[in-house]
Amino acid sequence: MLERARQWFWRNRTRFAFGAAAVSGVYLAGQYAWGKWLEAQQRMGEERIAKENLRRRFEQNQEDCTYTVLALLPTVRDEVIGAFPVEEISTELQKQKAERLARSVGGLSEVASTDLPSGPPSAIDDSGSLNGSFVHASQMGESSAGGQLRPKKSKVQLWYDMKIQSITRSITLLYTLSLLTLLTRIQLNLLGRRTYLSSVVSLASPPQGQQASTISLQNNDDDNYDNVYGSDFETNRQYLTFSWWLLHRGCKDISSKVTQAVREVFGPMDPRADVTLEKLSELILEVRKKIEGTTELERQQQQWLPYLLPPKDQEEAVLREPGITPSPDSPTGRDLNPLDTPSPATKPPTIISPSLRRLLDETSDLIDSPTFTHVLTQLLNTTFSHLIDARVASEAFKLPRPTTANAIDPTNRITEITDRKVKLAQTLAVFCRQAHVIAAGSGDVDEISAAAAVEGGNVNEYLAAIDKVKDLEAFAAVIYSSNFEFESIQEEQRRLREQQSQQGLRGEGVDLPRVLAEQVVLGKEGGEEGQGMFESAWSKALDNEDGVKEGESERA
Repeated sequence: MLERARQWFWRNRTRFAFGAAAVSGVYLAGQYAWGKWLEAQQRMGEERIAKENLRRRFEQNQEDCTYTVLALLPTVRDEVIGAFPVEEISTELQKQKAERLARSVGGLSEVASTDLPSGPPSAIDDSGSLNGSFVHASQMGESSAGGQLRPKKSKVQLWYDMKIQSITRSITLLYTLSLLTLLTRIQLNLLGRRTYLSSVVSLASPPQGQQASTISLQNNDDDNYDNVYGSDFETNRQYLTFSWWLLHRGCKDISSKVTQAVREVFGPMDPRADVTLEKLSELILEVRKKIEGTTELERQQQQWLPYLLPPKDQEEAVLREPGITPSPDSPTGRDLNPLDTPSPATKPPTIISPSLRRLLDETSDLIDSPTFTHVLTQLLNTTFSHLIDARVASEAFKLPRPTTANAIDPTNRITEITDRKVKLAQTLAVFCRQAHVIAAGSGDVDEISAAAAVEGGNVNEYLAAIDKVKDLEAFAAVIYSSNFEFESIQEEQRRLREQQSQQGLRGEGVDLPRVLAEQVVLGKEGGEEGQGMFESAWSKALDNEDGVKEGESERA
């Protein structure tokens, strides 16, 4: 019996061998597929976590940009509003009116027959009510020192100054607010991106305990990740200091250009002239054309860089102007002896570090790009529309503020605007008040509490309107997800993997996760409305990253 069974197995040994091989192959294939599936699931989970972390970082960065602008707006207010003391002109007009009333014998009726129409006095009263809460010490000092209001001016001259300065002040603040918002977005997103890349690349370095187990003669003190990618505190502080140029120099250059345009457009107009909201919008648009350019080509050729950043020969002066001094941890600070008092002849000059130079150069490239001009135009359209169509229309023309129904059926709204006329002087009080609302910063909550309540608790309603512009967020996302210094990061990863392999460590490496995709930032609200013209820019950024990764895999 056993012999027959042994002979049967011997005769079918080939079948049993093939069967065992087949079962083993199926088992190994199943284990391989199961491992690959688990690996894919783990990779997808890590990528999802990385994207969510990157989105959270990006959104937090945009909130920081808004708070930074609010913190800088009081400086803009002191510079611009102090240069145009409209409230003092209003006070002088009221003073002259009181003197005429005192000299008059025929009573108020005779004075009313020789004075301006009812429009201008109401404008003076409205703007005069602002003196108690909005006239700053800087305004009083500049006006008294310059002596602009000391020489006796006629009523016509005062009205001309009030007309030009009130409109110029509001328009200058709108341009400064838009430019400051864009500059802050560029700066903080560049720093946020570099900090994120530095933290990701640092994950590729061996743990401190494993590094200590081997002896290395290489000095990593001067080429650590913070210094390589510019995320050190000293570089960031110096880089952010360059916003001083716009706050103190650029806004003055903008005000000069706006003043010239306003004089050309509004100069010949009589304050007693009747204007409609449509006519006023056309006049403001004409001012914008003289500043930005009439055609699309002229707007693209407009140079905004001189208003935002200083020329290279004045960069060190800007760093010294706000009192920026080298910290003890910086290379310049380590070379100085704190016990020595350097003389002016031996005082070391401020040096623009290579990391700071890379940041300034990329900032200049972004400002000179056509995308910057496009986004700036969108911001200006939003702020000017809020000023004219919302504030001037409701406060001067007594029209209801635009609602969703009016936006759907604009015919009724256009007819209402055309039929309503007011004196130009009545709109000046609105421009005067709105200048303080535009420049309201984080420390002016009490002064604009009424406006903040209307706008849902926002400190600055104009900045809140700017934050709703989708192209601004898309522009920030492109900056945050661009491939700046991607090749240097790839080279640093390769060097770290070689170092790990030489030390006998498991060289897993840390690949950079895919940057923000369209569905992470632009598509988070659903639909295709958030993509717009930046879809091609996103595709280009993602394609460049994929090309770098494929090149790395081929070399491996």
